[in-house]
Amino acid sequence: MINASLKQLAQALAGKQISSVELTQLYLDRIARLNPALNAFITVDADKSLGQARAADARIARGDTGPLTGIPVAQKDIFCARDWRTSCGSKMLDNFVAPYDATVIERLNAAGAVLLGKTNMDEFAMGSSNESSWYGPVKNPWDTTRVPGGSSGGSAAAVAARLAPVATGTDTGGSIRQPAAMCNLTGLKPTYGVVSRYGMIAFASSLDQGGPMARSAEDCAVLVNAMAAFDPRDSTSLERPTEDYGRDLDKPLAGLRIGLPREFFGEGCEPSVMAAVEAAIAEYRKLGAETVDISLPNTHLSVPAYYVIAPAEASSNLSRFDGVRYGYRAPEYVDLNDLYAKTRAQGFGAEVKRRILIGTYVLSHGYYDAYYLQAQRIRRMIADDFATAFGQCDVIMGPTSPCTAFKLGEKADDPVQMYLADIYTIAVNLAGLPGMSIPCGFAYGLPVGLQLIGNYFNEARLLNIAHRFQQATDWHQRAPAIE
Repeated sequence: MINASLKQLAQALAGKQISSVELTQLYLDRIARLNPALNAFITVDADKSLGQARAADARIARGDTGPLTGIPVAQKDIFCARDWRTSCGSKMLDNFVAPYDATVIERLNAAGAVLLGKTNMDEFAMGSSNESSWYGPVKNPWDTTRVPGGSSGGSAAAVAARLAPVATGTDTGGSIRQPAAMCNLTGLKPTYGVVSRYGMIAFASSLDQGGPMARSAEDCAVLVNAMAAFDPRDSTSLERPTEDYGRDLDKPLAGLRIGLPREFFGEGCEPSVMAAVEAAIAEYRKLGAETVDISLPNTHLSVPAYYVIAPAEASSNLSRFDGVRYGYRAPEYVDLNDLYAKTRAQGFGAEVKRRILIGTYVLSHGYYDAYYLQAQRIRRMIADDFATAFGQCDVIMGPTSPCTAFKLGEKADDPVQMYLADIYTIAVNLAGLPGMSIPCGFAYGLPVGLQLIGNYFNEARLLNIAHRFQQATDWHQRAPAIE
């Protein structure tokens, strides 16, 4: 059962071959056995999960079934879930129990899914390795001396190790795609505004986007169908007709134009990673696609622009954590200003403090025009580059990450090297485009991800392109040897 697809699990549940309680217990047992070595979950509450599973079994008995009814889903601990601790990987929210459901949680509950637990993450989603969590680093199931990628590393490790069939993640600068690449998963970052951000604790509001993490494109399509919808409670949510994102999965790829940006295929990527990516592109040619050389000339500016815009928005969003209303409060202080200072000094980790300081600096008087406004201009230039490119091709491909999973601690003392781990993914968030990572091979025994970038609202097409590749290859079916 742990290697079954969502479609197979739904059929088994509907056919009474297994109950949701039994399926949920199967995963809870695996979590109890394997999570101490992986640290993929922050919070597990078997009573709550099994209660939802019993309710799902009652729905199935009434014939009220859907693609996710009774299926356990791991939730990144950035989504508020009523009566569940929602920590965002931070000491600041270690004692916070959410009084309401995020829209993503609400929609998955309505679909009959079972909340399996809350997964570990970089603190407030700030990181590329899942080492900044207050609860300690997540270990990569392929090699527990290495990182799983971040910030959705807990979700990635959980699905890769078969502790959950699927999971939710969030992507601000690559935080679904990069851990998916490092853990041999399929991860989808939808177009900005397609998945509601209501109840998703904000890092950088103009960049954050929730999405699915699964073993296959087919499973991602099932999950994003439940997650995506217009939400009037989210001012950035897009009012669009409901889509079936799996409608084109089996569409042939004949005539597909794949854009290969020269900026993605130059220096900076490990040769073994590039070899796996190029082999995957050769497979696409066999499937009937053609390749087109394109350019994204401002890609090299994406990292500096991102690390002005994202910290600026973070410094604003995280100002609410002051020890007054909820979350951690410093135990000793002399006045209100002292309470603020000590609470934030003690409650935030080093990476969060670094980004708050950078963000406050670039928004300060005298620097706003020089840094923040300039970064926003570059953001527009990057979006224009993509618009030009999509006049020449249907999808853009390249590496998801310039390297395979690196050793724990290897880049912890060098923030710039850590930030460069997202060099291929950040531009997609700045432009608000949909992007995916799919397994495409191995280097040094570690997974390699192929990135697919689509035009706005082309999620169904991306899922089709990924699915056809996965029908022709078996990279996505390979699992780490962890038991």
